[in-house]
Amino acid sequence: MQVPKLEQDIGIEVYATSAAGIGGVIRESVEGFVVEEILVDGSKAETSPSEGSVDRQVLGSSQVRSPHLLCVLVKRNWDTLMAVRNVAERLGVGVNCVHFAGLKDAKAITAQHVTIDEASVEDVRKVNLTDIDLRPVGYLRRPLSSYFLLGNSFRVTISQIGHDKATIRKHISETIGQLGDLGGAPNFYGHQRFGTSRPITHLVGKALVKGDFEKAAMLFLAQPFPDEHPESRHARERLRKTRDFRKASEEFPRQLRYERAMLRRLVEKPDDFVGAFRMLPARLRRLFPQAFQSYLFNKSLSKRIVDGLPLNRAEAGDYVVGVEHSGLPAAGMFKVTTTENLSETNNAMQAGKMRLALPLVGYKRHPSKGAQGNIVWKILEAETVKPEDFKISALPEASSKGELRTAITPINGLALEEASAYVNDPSKHKTTLSFMLLRGSYATAVLREMMKPQNLIQAGF
Repeated sequence: MQVPKLEQDIGIEVYATSAAGIGGVIRESVEGFVVEEILVDGSKAETSPSEGSVDRQVLGSSQVRSPHLLCVLVKRNWDTLMAVRNVAERLGVGVNCVHFAGLKDAKAITAQHVTIDEASVEDVRKVNLTDIDLRPVGYLRRPLSSYFLLGNSFRVTISQIGHDKATIRKHISETIGQLGDLGGAPNFYGHQRFGTSRPITHLVGKALVKGDFEKAAMLFLAQPFPDEHPESRHARERLRKTRDFRKASEEFPRQLRYERAMLRRLVEKPDDFVGAFRMLPARLRRLFPQAFQSYLFNKSLSKRIVDGLPLNRAEAGDYVVGVEHSGLPAAGMFKVTTTENLSETNNAMQAGKMRLALPLVGYKRHPSKGAQGNIVWKILEAETVKPEDFKISALPEASSKGELRTAITPINGLALEEASAYVNDPSKHKTTLSFMLLRGSYATAVLREMMKPQNLIQAGF
């Protein structure tokens, strides 16, 4: 089954299931894509809190004040980093004083926990931002981080489906069955990791890893894409032709906040491309090389599937990781499978105590051994990069040691609502899927298997 070019460009080259997709569209409205964060103690950030939930104690919070006020941040159509920046500005604190456990979808309604340093309940309740709701729920003894995050609950409506109810249920049931046989969905990094309308993040990351900071900056600033906003596209096109940073700083739309910050530095020092990247938030600087690692991971997982290597069993040379009681993978508890421990390892995997993992290659994390290792080394050779390149001496804060990521993500609590027809067009249907994924996994990795979209932009990805 042919995968769209946009997915191939981010390293996703295959489907894990052979069942026919139902097509359709996600995000027909933001109300049709709802994300609610779940912490390791079971606390859930709700978009519409139930009676009394605001005052409950969370993660060992107490009535004793601490410097870290725990809040639930509900946002509608907001990028996480921009939402956090605006909240910090309204509170009069630095953006580094607002801590969160994970990035959430922008084109969605999402609820997540944040901690805010040195903020009072009274100040938080005064924050007034369009499509942002900030609710204090307690105090945390330390700043929030991904350590506290279990995963995310999703409720996604797939609209504009051109099949009848029976066909929709048949195709989805077949897909669910095939994913169940695998033990979950392939743990691909989703489209938002790279940018759907402008999939540039990993390309910038590759240039940074290779030490070409000018190329990285010009890709980020001046590489236009046909599906981005025309005003932004035209501004990038002019900069690419003229390389006039001063003119670009005047012309770039105000919503391109990060680009404008880089341009201000380049107006002052036209050759200081490293300094221009330092005008970006530290998290975003790190995100570029991480996106390139994600691309390499997607490529290697795709190739493993194409080559017929199993995802729910290990081969000699594969990495495997332990599984915590919560279901989260314990990346620190890993081993390399050998011919001697292969049977024991696969028995542990069948019992749910271990999972296959692939490397996010970095300067301290090299490829697997065996067949999977051969796959990764060939991809690295084709990309003309080496693991040690991820140590970026001129921008050390963006360097990446590498880590392990499971090849499969379990799908928990999967439920499908009966499809319903549109009143004004009975030939079109919509249905809603609900499921929970562990942290670091993407809903689109599940949805693409259900829908098999051929035009990702039109399908709302």
